[in-house]
Amino acid sequence: MSNHIASRESRTGLAELRGDCARMAPHWVVPAKTTPTPVALSLIHGVTVPPASARLIDATAEYGD
Repeated sequence: MSNHIASRESRTGLAELRGDCARMAPHWVVPAKTTPTPVALSLIHGVTVPPASARLIDATAEYGD
């Protein structure tokens, strides 16, 4: 681990960067929201999952529930 302490110059640089970002924010364009086109289930085929991977995914369900 480094014992580097940020110099005054780097802190000033960060403040300048934040100011630049704040000035640019009004110029950024937000893209229009797109809705993904659903795919028919009959077109999804050929996907195989090895049993070990399926067990791994099944074991992680407690984190998403």
